[in-house]
Amino acid sequence: MLDSSTLKTLARAATDTLKRGLDQHVRLAVTGLSQAGKTAFITSLTDQLLHGTPRHLPFFPVQAEGRYLGAKEMPQPHPLVPRFRYRDNLAMLQADQPGWAPSTQGISELRLHLKYQPDTGIRGFIKEPVTLVLDIVDYPGEWLLDLGMLDLDYGQWSAQQQKLLAQKPRADLAASWCQDATAYCAQGQSDEVQTEQLAERFAALLQDFRASLGLYYLQPGRFLLPGELKGAPVLAFFPWQGAPDDSPLYRQLAKVFEQYKSEVVKRFYRDHFASMDRQVVLVDTLAALNHSRAAFLDLQLALTEVLKSFQYGQSGLLSRLFSPRIDKVLFAATQADRLTPDQRPALTSLIGELIGPALEPIRFAGIDVGVETLAAVCTTQAGKGQLDGQTLPCLKGRLADGRQVTLFPGDVPASLPAADFWQRQGFAFPGFAPPLGLRSPLAHLRMDKALAFLLGDKML
Repeated sequence: MLDSSTLKTLARAATDTLKRGLDQHVRLAVTGLSQAGKTAFITSLTDQLLHGTPRHLPFFPVQAEGRYLGAKEMPQPHPLVPRFRYRDNLAMLQADQPGWAPSTQGISELRLHLKYQPDTGIRGFIKEPVTLVLDIVDYPGEWLLDLGMLDLDYGQWSAQQQKLLAQKPRADLAASWCQDATAYCAQGQSDEVQTEQLAERFAALLQDFRASLGLYYLQPGRFLLPGELKGAPVLAFFPWQGAPDDSPLYRQLAKVFEQYKSEVVKRFYRDHFASMDRQVVLVDTLAALNHSRAAFLDLQLALTEVLKSFQYGQSGLLSRLFSPRIDKVLFAATQADRLTPDQRPALTSLIGELIGPALEPIRFAGIDVGVETLAAVCTTQAGKGQLDGQTLPCLKGRLADGRQVTLFPGDVPASLPAADFWQRQGFAFPGFAPPLGLRSPLAHLRMDKALAFLLGDKML
């Protein structure tokens, strides 16, 4: 018969075994289309997990219920992947003259251990805390758009790009490049120097499309953010101009195009996303509304292409590149603090309409899709003000030049705007600088809702 000491030892061993089995590991990928606030989002997400309180995160159940015991930064697990610089980014936000951290130019990761007290199911039998290992993976949204290239050969991709380059708003900026590329393609002979020059000019053209026209659907993504591939031969291609042929130049460009697909696009997603569990896609819808109808329509096109990446099926990109373990995708409209509170539901509705038609295949795959409106770092205060004798909702905040201003940003359409909407109504959604005196936990809007969607079911 076992004595009490032995029974206690066995009970402890059983509990330890159960705890090890229940400790979980979640890999969360975060990306965003141009200037969507990805660095701010990950910095805030990390700060909320490290320093948040029940009062600060009322819609994050494990916090609200008092079961969250804290978080700890852990060593970077992958020696070839840079660490996400949370502390440096936070220091910039909390400086005497605060500013935004620069956008990331490649992939980075951060590992956290989250401790909590289980409450339900088999975990409820454990009296000691359980640890959730969270890896946050940051990668550029520009690279996500390259997924669409995998289902195209060089001729198909070139035809797609030719059509875009010939249409407004791209046509005027692209005219000179198209003229020179057409002449070179007509010669048919491959010259390494000329090919590299035209590829570099095409990359500069894509940068111009983004900076001058506010466009989003830009391929190849590595032409915008080459990272370690800057100057590499695998980037020495461009879309063919004219009818496809069998010339040495066409064959060379098609060869490099296929190398780009296999050595850059496929390898990146295979190496880094084989074990991904959840995905966040950040979208700065307000920037597109601010810019022009053309920018807004291009955002819609880009989101449609992004959603195709998750489509279900044996030949779909999901089965090829994304692990079947991905069970949640959050689409988040960022920088909601640039809106008065009464307009934020309209922004949620608008982002839902932007992606709505393409959601059915994703949901059929068993993926839970969430739509949220948030501000990773809240930079404004909402109030009321007088304008032309009327009392209207307004915002107070600090502009990039340090001036404190009061603004009436106007209304956000709750559905896709009509063609003449930009002529009938203007937008004034300026960017704000971080407020003075920010402390941890960072002020936010609805980051607890995002945490609840992404991690709530893992911390019951």
